[in-house]
Amino acid sequence: MSSTTFSLEVRPQIPRKLERLHELADDLLYSWDRQVRGLFFRLDQELWEACGHNPKVFLRRVSQETLEQAVQDRIFMEDYNRVLSVYDTYHQEGMRTHIQPYLDPEKDLVAYFCAEFGFHESFPIYSGGLGILAGDHCKAASDLGLPFVAVGLLYRQGYFTQTIDNHGHQVAHYAPTDFGTLPVHLCRDEAGEERRVTVGMPGREVLLRLWHAKAGHITLYLLDSDLPENAEADRAITYQLYGGDSHTRIQQEIVLGIGGVRALRALGLQPTVWHINEGHSAFQILERCRELVAGGLTFEAAMEAVASGTVFTTHTPVPAGHDMFDAGMMEEYFSGYHEELGKDFQAFYELGTTPDNGDVFNMTTLALRGSRFNNGVSRIHGGVAAEMEAEIWPEVPPEENPIRHVTNGVHVPTFLAREWGNLFDMRLREWRNELLNEDYWEVIDQIPDHRYWSLRQSLKTELLDEVVARAENQYRRNGYSEAMIKRITHYARQSESDTLVLGFARRFATYKRATLIFSELERLKELMNDADRPVLLIFAGKAHPSDKPGQELIRRIHEYALQPEFIGRILLLEGYDMALARKLVTGVDVWLNTPEYPMEASGTSGQKAGVNGVLNLSVLDGWWGEGYDGNNGWAIVPHDPGFDPHYRDSEEARDLVDILAREVIPLYYQRNHHGYSAPWVQRSKAAMKTTIPRFNAQRMVMDYVRDFYSPARDQDARLRARDFAAATELAKWKGRVREAWEGVELEVVEEPPAALPHGDSLKLQVRARLNGLTPDDVTMECLVAPVRREDSPFRPEDRFHLTPEGEDEEPGTWIFSLDLTPRLAGLQHYRVRMYPSHPRLSHPFETGRMVWL
Repeated sequence: MSSTTFSLEVRPQIPRKLERLHELADDLLYSWDRQVRGLFFRLDQELWEACGHNPKVFLRRVSQETLEQAVQDRIFMEDYNRVLSVYDTYHQEGMRTHIQPYLDPEKDLVAYFCAEFGFHESFPIYSGGLGILAGDHCKAASDLGLPFVAVGLLYRQGYFTQTIDNHGHQVAHYAPTDFGTLPVHLCRDEAGEERRVTVGMPGREVLLRLWHAKAGHITLYLLDSDLPENAEADRAITYQLYGGDSHTRIQQEIVLGIGGVRALRALGLQPTVWHINEGHSAFQILERCRELVAGGLTFEAAMEAVASGTVFTTHTPVPAGHDMFDAGMMEEYFSGYHEELGKDFQAFYELGTTPDNGDVFNMTTLALRGSRFNNGVSRIHGGVAAEMEAEIWPEVPPEENPIRHVTNGVHVPTFLAREWGNLFDMRLREWRNELLNEDYWEVIDQIPDHRYWSLRQSLKTELLDEVVARAENQYRRNGYSEAMIKRITHYARQSESDTLVLGFARRFATYKRATLIFSELERLKELMNDADRPVLLIFAGKAHPSDKPGQELIRRIHEYALQPEFIGRILLLEGYDMALARKLVTGVDVWLNTPEYPMEASGTSGQKAGVNGVLNLSVLDGWWGEGYDGNNGWAIVPHDPGFDPHYRDSEEARDLVDILAREVIPLYYQRNHHGYSAPWVQRSKAAMKTTIPRFNAQRMVMDYVRDFYSPARDQDARLRARDFAAATELAKWKGRVREAWEGVELEVVEEPPAALPHGDSLKLQVRARLNGLTPDDVTMECLVAPVRREDSPFRPEDRFHLTPEGEDEEPGTWIFSLDLTPRLAGLQHYRVRMYPSHPRLSHPFETGRMVWL
């Protein structure tokens, strides 16, 4: 006989003296303010854990008795009032002094579009690095008082939660989210009606609901298609993050890009800068162009105006990470839309294609064509992205094309351990206001070494307690015996024995080479079974549900961890999320990172570790190529990508284990008479001193403000002035250049001498056939580079402009000249080139055209 189980949630009545707990729970500031979260934790630690650290759920389930007791608890009420005082001060002040030279908080507005946002584990609309980076960007924008809104999608089903079965197979679990448990609210108009917008899909319109979430000083706007007025299939568009097939993906990106623009318009917001964070939202470019075309501009002029105020950040050097749609799908979804742009389908389709990749519409290509301010996310990645996307500017050397870099940073208040924060509050009271001041962080040296070591050890003990609890639950669920579970957790339990703990936690993608360390299997067994110098290695991370090779890495690590020599010494934890990540990056001693160079765009997990004094042992890729200074961790120098991959893996695995055996382990166990390793403390302090000020999210956002947002705002204003006169002029000029450039040629008037006495000048004359262009339309340069070896690459150190002398006998041909007095001595090479130039260009080479003598 079956029976029905009903659910009943008995909700407390929040006492008046605690009523602002609702306000704290409704502001995503809790995701980076540990003092706010600490109030809920102190009320009922067990319930806080059971609620997944979700303050709104917590307030629905905490007992009335607990709240009444809290009101009578003088110490709790003092802490509560102190937290409110800090919270109110934060909202009243902000740090706008940093941004005011660049942006006007009263007039400017940055609109930041991203497919995912990782603020906190209780707000599951993120999958991994991209989302957490976007969340950190928003948090830092709030801290800096930036005029800023974020735009994304509100998913019923965020990224999956993970378990690992007794065979090492990843199992993905999905659970729909009750929006009532999230810190979001419907956007309503003055009459209290829901604000809604529509987007076109093949043969129908899809209705979208708008939500808003408060995150400190900034607002996050989210779109949702799950409305009863929509067809069942359309209600599911925003159901799952990165779910479904390519049709779901293009539908989500239409909602995000086109729907996101319409949402901001419906809210009466007029951004002065638009930031596309990865290509998912690039359709916003088309929508903003459509608006201007409807207002009377040509598409070309509209594109110039739109692109001038748009920043695009690309995040992945992996080709599969760029969204692409075939021509049939693009025609299905945009058959009427392209006509509103005044373009036939072929011309529209070419906005997302290049000659080498004409079979698919690439969202990254669209984003680059529709923006004038582009960047990768580390110095190395900026160079890689410039090479990858060189076809957008086909005649420009990749190192000179418009793609620059802003190295990612992490939000320090989010990822700095509570214990460090408390210590800083006592010793370094102004530390939160000094995140942009590198010199300030030398104060880390003032912390006594023994106190520093003790705090690091306490953080490790906290981590290992968490590891044991998680491992017991994981292996017990998988049917392991209690004896076996004790063996598996044996070394993690012995935190008092002071074990060196290594951590590897991130997405399991093949290029990240999670199993590289096992290439030196016998040496690894020897290292990890040294009773005098014990080592524990902890793995965690998810593979995408469709990434079978990534899931195979998890299975292989599971097998290694159960080999007799590794049982208890290697642990693979399931359920990787932001909460576990915070424990790992604060508690391990060494953070391992072994990507295949140059495939790591940034690698912010290592930054999170570094700000907590954890030492990175990493391939010199991504941020570590800038962060490593020889004293703040260890580096694996990558081998040339041109070598055989198996050879590279073998050599870099040997380097990894060599560094562990010869440097890391001996240094950790080099104890003084006080029982700690003084050289280790110095290296750990160096990690904090170099990582905190250089790789924090405030520095990252200020780089965007200074080098991207402010110039984009100014360029946008210039091109929109006088009813878009400059945009129209620039579009027409580019059209003339495109038509003429095929016929542009250069030739030297007279062969220059091969040698020149010191102090003499070289008369250089070049004949330029401009094919209808004028000297005002071009710039001609002479680049000079020293020759240090016969095989050295051409790296110019000087450049000189050639000036037009006059028109040659042949119509449309001009003579350009230069009296060149070389600054350098000895053998040198020089080259002459010409490219289109116009005072309205955002970047001198944005036309992609260049001709060399």
